[in-house]
Amino acid sequence: MDIKSAKFVISNTDVRKCPEGALPEYAFIGRSNVGKSSLINMITNNQNLAMTSQKPGKTQLINHFIINDKWYLVDLPGYGYAQRGKEGRENIRRIIEGYILGREQLTCLFVLIDCRHEPQKIDMEFIAWLGENGIPIAIVFTKTDKIGRGKLKENIGLFSATMLENWEELPPFFMTSSEKRVGREEILAYIEQINRSL
Repeated sequence: MDIKSAKFVISNTDVRKCPEGALPEYAFIGRSNVGKSSLINMITNNQNLAMTSQKPGKTQLINHFIINDKWYLVDLPGYGYAQRGKEGRENIRRIIEGYILGREQLTCLFVLIDCRHEPQKIDMEFIAWLGENGIPIAIVFTKTDKIGRGKLKENIGLFSATMLENWEELPPFFMTSSEKRVGREEILAYIEQINRSL
């Protein structure tokens, strides 16, 4: 899939204010500082599309970008940022849950996982919650250039085994590196394949 255009449309905290219409939406979410904005910019070939920051917790809104005038890429707030405070975390949780459970146009949720770590409780609990609610997901391992191949294979094996404790079958997995531009074609091909089947 060629990205001919990627335009910012709207930011908000309320699912009811998301764009109208029936275009499919592919949302990206992950723990704070997982490399979500960098991945979105890499996928869309636009280094300024999503705001990147060294400081975790930058994205606090539901951000809609329209791609090729045919589908939306949605940048969701990161979850689990401890320094946000209880009220802030609760507010972000409400925004995330409101979108994921209330947005009919959500076609697939890409859950970003930092491949350098063994399975984290917060990620596994979030993924289990998505499964319980029947949300279609794909797993995106980020920062694969920051880890050796052996350790990468080991961490992904552990992650798969942990998921299979609760899942009958694994969702699609993607390996990515925003710096090395790895995984872009695979993710776009997957989105295109789903779009064709709708």
